Amino acid sequence: MNLSEYASYDALGLAELVANKHVSPKELAQTAARAIDALNPAVNAVVETYADRIEDLDERTLGTGPFRGVPFLIKDFFGHEAGRTIEFGSRLCRGMISQQDTHLCELFKASGVNILGRSAAPEYSMSGTTESALHGNTSTPWKRGYSAGGSTGGGMAAVAAGMVPIAHGSDIAGSIRIPASMCGGVGLKPSRGRVSLGPLQDENGFGLGQNFVQTMSVRDAAAMLDCVAAPQIGDPFLIPKPEASYAALTRMRPPALRIGWSTKPLMGVEVDPEVARAVERTAALLAEMGHHVSEVSPELDGLTAMRHMTDVWFFGFDLRLEGYAKRSGHTITPDTLEPVTFKIYEHARQMKAAQFVNALAGINAARRQLGRYFAQHDIWLCPTTAHVAEPWGTHNLGRTDVTIENLAEKIFRGPCQFTLPHNILGIPAISLPLALHSAGLPIGIQVGARPANEHIILQLAAALEEAMPWRGRVPPLHVTGSAD
Repeated sequence: MNLSEYASYDALGLAELVANKHVSPKELAQTAARAIDALNPAVNAVVETYADRIEDLDERTLGTGPFRGVPFLIKDFFGHEAGRTIEFGSRLCRGMISQQDTHLCELFKASGVNILGRSAAPEYSMSGTTESALHGNTSTPWKRGYSAGGSTGGGMAAVAAGMVPIAHGSDIAGSIRIPASMCGGVGLKPSRGRVSLGPLQDENGFGLGQNFVQTMSVRDAAAMLDCVAAPQIGDPFLIPKPEASYAALTRMRPPALRIGWSTKPLMGVEVDPEVARAVERTAALLAEMGHHVSEVSPELDGLTAMRHMTDVWFFGFDLRLEGYAKRSGHTITPDTLEPVTFKIYEHARQMKAAQFVNALAGINAARRQLGRYFAQHDIWLCPTTAHVAEPWGTHNLGRTDVTIENLAEKIFRGPCQFTLPHNILGIPAISLPLALHSAGLPIGIQVGARPANEHIILQLAAALEEAMPWRGRVPPLHVTGSAD
């Protein structure tokens, strides 16, 4: 199989080829390895590949689910696989080995995917861009030297460049959706409680973080949600699931929905006019489809909510890093942590319980504010990010001008202005690549829904994918442009 043919299929399309014996899982793995070899020097999305899953692949070890044989990447953050290196994008954790599979990793394996490598992430996934001292900077495939977003920039860049059709991601403030916006892919953050974080965690960021995948097609996201929306006994959050499969529901048209749309800044970051127009055009299209559409924004003091979120995130961070240091054998110093991360570590050591309790109260207040919006609307349509991809160095953890006091403004609010509210409320949200900026960079449009309504989001996303198809848009850094 040549690279152009390989990249023309989504994940389910490749799985169908395997099921019909038109190609073997090993042949797909070898093709993916060629794609990574061709594009990774320019994009820097993949930090490690596994020979035992490529040249030495034993196909009998693959699961029998709907994605059997499909090449897949695990993020260098949460997707622990026993015996594999897990470094969290940090020099402090260099060479650290995972001792067990997470429940999610087991579900990925059961889905049939072939986990053949590890994707890049910023240090401890604490940035809206994928740039690290350990592994370097990841580019959006649309423009070298421009951010792929973060923190799951490695996975999304690899998918958008055609290296693999699907990759693992995690999202505590937008980390699946921001890269989807900046790389031109599909990024769904499920509801709180939809995808288990067990057994190593009972939750992530006190309910703010979720795990899932990044894809190029809506149907791939729906089918994978069927595979991994399986709670583990002991999970703290359990939410209802539709009786029908997500794959089946996604093939159905959504009912007429009450859709609110907005481009009003929630954290003081003005929206690029072209991004705003793309949201407005999408709203008009949804009205033409028969939905009840109105321009109305949630009322939220987003920057205050962001500061509460960082207090929750940072509380206990020092203990977490000290645990990693003990496991890795490295020492916590400015040489093993990036400048911003080291400041967060020192700040965490001084934090008081009252700060944490007050932050939880602040997040609860923000959650109630956002809840009032969704009492009136089924859907919130907005930009995924206020701007398209920006040059490296804009939001990374290597900046030396960042203090704890200005961290929310300098590092987080730019990428996270429209994504964080969905994490606070625990609701599902998806970024779709519905437009292209005049700068030649993709524009992500975000669709958020009420808790547990992934099926509604997926139905709406599928309708938009049909009406505004994006598969024909190929970035300059793509396997189809490589000699094979």
